[in-house]
Amino acid sequence: MNRNRDIEQRFDGASERVRDRVRHYASETADTASDLVERGRNLTRRFGRGNGYGKQLSHMAEDLADEASYQYRRMRRHASRHPVAAVALVAGTVGAFLLLRKLLRSDDD
Repeated sequence: MNRNRDIEQRFDGASERVRDRVRHYASETADTASDLVERGRNLTRRFGRGNGYGKQLSHMAEDLADEASYQYRRMRRHASRHPVAAVALVAGTVGAFLLLRKLLRSDDD
């Protein structure tokens, strides 16, 4: 009988350890899941439909597009009035590109 009781105690001890380990993993998983849910809520609040960050980004993108369009129209007007300056600008841009390409090229090429 002593041997049977010893085997039962070993199984009981092993089952308790397994149960504790499963509880530990389940607890960690629940904590991680709740953390991910909270992060999702924060992102929803930040990029949501209200007066949040998403709306600010949208306005900034529109402002940037408007500014780029304005600068392009301004440069076109300047180039049509001063064709020599436009040619010099293009030549300077191409020259700067070639110089940067030469400087940044590795010796292996």
